[in-house]
Amino acid sequence: MTHQPHPSIARDLVELVSEHGFEGMAQIMQQLVNECMLIERQDFLGVGPYERSEERNGQANGFKPKRLKTRVGQLELSVPQVRGAKFYPTALEKGSRSERALTAALAEMYVQGVSTRRVTKIVEELCGCEVSSSDVSRATALLDEEFEQWRNQPLGEMKYLIVDARYEKIRENGCLVDCAVLVAFGVDADGYRRVLGVSVSQSEAEAHWRAFFKSLIERGLHGLELIVSDAHGGIAEARKACFAGVPWQRCQFHLMKNAFSHVPKSMDSGEVAEDIKSVFDAADLDAAQAQLGRVVRKYQDSAPKLATWMEENIPEGLTVFRLPASHRKRLRTSNAIERLNQELKRRTRVAGVFPNEASLLRLVTAILVEQSEEWETGKRYVTFEAK
Repeated sequence: MTHQPHPSIARDLVELVSEHGFEGMAQIMQQLVNECMLIERQDFLGVGPYERSEERNGQANGFKPKRLKTRVGQLELSVPQVRGAKFYPTALEKGSRSERALTAALAEMYVQGVSTRRVTKIVEELCGCEVSSSDVSRATALLDEEFEQWRNQPLGEMKYLIVDARYEKIRENGCLVDCAVLVAFGVDADGYRRVLGVSVSQSEAEAHWRAFFKSLIERGLHGLELIVSDAHGGIAEARKACFAGVPWQRCQFHLMKNAFSHVPKSMDSGEVAEDIKSVFDAADLDAAQAQLGRVVRKYQDSAPKLATWMEENIPEGLTVFRLPASHRKRLRTSNAIERLNQELKRRTRVAGVFPNEASLLRLVTAILVEQSEEWETGKRYVTFEAK
C-alpha cells in the first residue's frame, strides 16, 4: 500500500512560498524531504499505518533527527527508522552526496586561506551556515573512501565509449593553473549508459589520456565496437596505443566547427555548413561518400584548401554509418558528454578556484556518481537487436 501525502502538505508548501518566497526554500525542502522519506518507509514496509500483514518488511520505529547543510540552507530532518530490517531513505542519500562534496570543496578553500572573504560569502549563501575545519575532515574522509571505491569498481563489456575533457582552475604553488578533467562514459550491451571513469591531470597530453585508458582496461573494460571523441592529439595517440583496431568516430559537431577555419572570408560559411551536413545526413555510407565527392568537387576551384581538408578529414566522421541506423544519431557526435560537461561546469563554477586536484576530483566524482546512477536506472540509450 502506498503512503498518501497528508492533504495539508500541499497547502502548507503554498503558504510557505507565498509568505517567504525563495527565502523560504529551506523550510520547503525540509518539509518535502521529510514527507518523501515517510512515503519511502511505507513503501519499504509494504503496509499502511496500523495495518497488519505477514509479508511486511519490519516495523516502523519512530524517527531519528538529522541536521543537513545544503545549498538552500540548513535542514532539520526526521529520518524514519525501521526495526527488524535494514532501511535508509535513498532520497536522502542521493540528495546529500554532491552537497557534501560541494561543502567539502568550499570548506577546503576556506581552511587553506584561498580567497577567504569570497569563499566565506559563497558558503554562507549556499549553505546558510559557516563550515569548520572539523566539518571538512569528517566530510572529506567519508567521501574520499566512497569515491575511490566507485572510481575503481570493475567494468565489463561496453559496446560504445565516449570521451572528452574540460578544464577547471586550481591553485598550485601560489599560482592559478588549468587542470584537465578527463571523463568517459560507455553504453553497455543492454543499451544503458554508464559513467566509466574520471581523472584529473595537468593537461590532455597523450600520457594522461593513455594512463586513463589503461585504468579502464585494467578494470575490465572490453568488447568496444566504437569510440567517439573529438580529434584532440592526446586522445588520438592514446586511443591508438590502448584500443588499436577499435573504430573511431570523429565528432561531427567538432568537424563542422573545424571546417569553418578553412572557409575563405569571401565565401558563405552557411552554405559550406549545409553542404557538409548533406554528407552527414546521407542514408548510408555509400551515399555519404558519393555526396562527399560532389561537395569536394564543388569547392575544388573556388576554395582548394577547404576541398583538400574536407577530403582528408570528413571521412573520419562517417564511421558511424557502420552502426544500426537507430544508433547513429546518438553516436555521431560527442554532444552527450558535452552536455555532461555542461552540468559539471554548472556545479563547479560555484567553487570557482579549487585549492588542489583532490578537491576538484572529489566534487566532479560526486556529480558523475549521481548522473551514472540516473542513467543506469533510467531508459535505455539505444536498443540492440537480439542475436
